[in-house]
Amino acid sequence: MKKIPVYLMLTILSLIPGCAVGPDFRSPEPTTATRYTETPLAPKTLSAPVAGGASQSFDFARELPSRWWTLFHSPGLNGLIEQAIKNSPSLAAAESALKGAQEDLKAIRGGLLYPGVDGNLQVSRQQTSGNIGTGPSSLFTLYNASVGVSYTLDIFGGSRRQIEAYQAQVDFKRYQYEAAYLSLTANIVTTAIREAMLRSQIAATKEIIAAEEKQLEVVNNQFILGAGLKASVLFQQAELSSSEASLPNLEKQLYIARHALSVLTGKLPSEAGIPEFTLDTLHLPENLPVSLPSSLVRQRPDIQASEAVLHQACAGVGVATANLYPQITIGAGYGTQAIGTDLLFAGQSTVWNIGAGLLQPLFHGGQLTAKRRSAIAAFEQASSVYKQTVLNAFGNVADVLRSLETDATVLMYMQQSEAAARETLDLTTKQFELGAVNYLSLLVAQLGYNKAYMFMIEAQAQRYADTAALFQALGGGWWNRDKAPADNAVTEKPDEKNNKAEVQAKEN
Repeated sequence: MKKIPVYLMLTILSLIPGCAVGPDFRSPEPTTATRYTETPLAPKTLSAPVAGGASQSFDFARELPSRWWTLFHSPGLNGLIEQAIKNSPSLAAAESALKGAQEDLKAIRGGLLYPGVDGNLQVSRQQTSGNIGTGPSSLFTLYNASVGVSYTLDIFGGSRRQIEAYQAQVDFKRYQYEAAYLSLTANIVTTAIREAMLRSQIAATKEIIAAEEKQLEVVNNQFILGAGLKASVLFQQAELSSSEASLPNLEKQLYIARHALSVLTGKLPSEAGIPEFTLDTLHLPENLPVSLPSSLVRQRPDIQASEAVLHQACAGVGVATANLYPQITIGAGYGTQAIGTDLLFAGQSTVWNIGAGLLQPLFHGGQLTAKRRSAIAAFEQASSVYKQTVLNAFGNVADVLRSLETDATVLMYMQQSEAAARETLDLTTKQFELGAVNYLSLLVAQLGYNKAYMFMIEAQAQRYADTAALFQALGGGWWNRDKAPADNAVTEKPDEKNNKAEVQAKEN
């Protein structure tokens, strides 16, 4: 008799769950698109003889380096991002969320896949009644030591679907971490580029102020000698004051950018150690890797996170469906019971039990079927959100690719405009000093040059910023992080190397 409960408990543990109701999740089919833009991209962008003016080419079917920011060849930028990865609270929060989801998965697995085993030790003081016809009252102490086992059979797969949903949640948190990692690194790069642009604009503004001060001196001298008008002096003074007024605003924006870099790297703005960035110290990557459209859905963290939500919703349909079917729970216990500790482990003190229960939902006012319909609706919603996320991602990449083309064209024209405006201003200034032209001509040339100079700096910075945006739009190369470090080289996928010519032909 002592062996019977042990045998039955082992039989319970060896029972194999049956089928799993509900849909089996399958990853959505990858896109069949062969390119991102409606019309082919040019093999190379235009160039300009200034910082950030190099011609860029697009290399399709090539891998992105995991440390893509190193392609800007800025040691200060590299070091800043390494600090941010170590110290960023936002990245640490995303990592902790991932760890929490992983532990939740372990907990649900342990609770659903394995039987619950609990030890129980009780002692109680009891007195029986002498007025119930069973004899005189008696007072005794009852001791009970037992081990209980309980297990719910996963016949229809409800438990497995719950575990599947928790696994999808882990995947979601993992891709959220990758998205936070990519956002952090991209924000640092773009903020550093903005700082470099502001420094160039500040330097340009100071040059403009110095030139306008010199022009004011000339205009004022002409007025004193009777060769000029008071209005010309006032106009020049107003233009100089306007340029001087723009300088503090640029410096304010520079401070804000510096503060943002400190926060992104996990430092207080008052702490030192943030390097300074200028456009001249940043290298514009000339050979840009561009992933195949069919690979984008596996590389973008936001698409993968959306797919994890879709997977979780699919598992939710299975859980809601399984709740419509019977649930069988089996329990067993084995132990001893006696009125004295000396008799607790004697042979006649042994007690055991085994039982099974079946729960079949009969009527819940439509609650269970409504919950299943709700789960199906949630799955359909997640499917639509996934499709929209994919569309947004492809639109994002297409926007950046076209922006890189137009950025190069704009910079080329801005550089030509700045060079012509500078030459015009130099010529007009000499003519004005000789009395060959009036002040109005000088003012027009001066305003034209100031505008062209600032626009050219913005066009330079835009090329750097959109290059960083391309790496972000393509997913940032996080899937290569565990590979051998070759961050400064753009590696090619082995399985796509032989198709490179064909892919480029389709793109071009």
